[in-house]
Amino acid sequence: QVQVVESGGGLVQPGGSLRLSCAVSGSIFSISTWGWYRQIPGKQRELVAEILNDSRTNYLDSVKGRFTMSRDNAKNTVYLQMDSLKSEDTAVYYCYARLPPINYWGKGTLVTVSS
Repeated sequence: QVQVVESGGGLVQPGGSLRLSCAVSGSIFSISTWGWYRQIPGKQRELVAEILNDSRTNYLDSVKGRFTMSRDNAKNTVYLQMDSLKSEDTAVYYCYARLPPINYWGKGTLVTVSS
């Protein structure tokens, strides 16, 4: 059984930083893609960042230059470093790991940006 667990959410002031972590455990052969989505109440879930098998990363336009996604293959863990946070970044952040042909999802971690 594969488990995906996010951590690192919390309350931060505008302009501050947070680092989210996402760890995968269980019967893992090969993770091809990792990604972070977020969901703002009343809105559709949107892709924030993803890291592909060849280590290329893609980012939502509104977070480019502020968020950085990285991967530690040895630990089956990815990170989302979020800097210069804005109130509009407030959302539940979900991590997924793709073990073809299945995407495994975490339960989410809440990020609140507020003064």
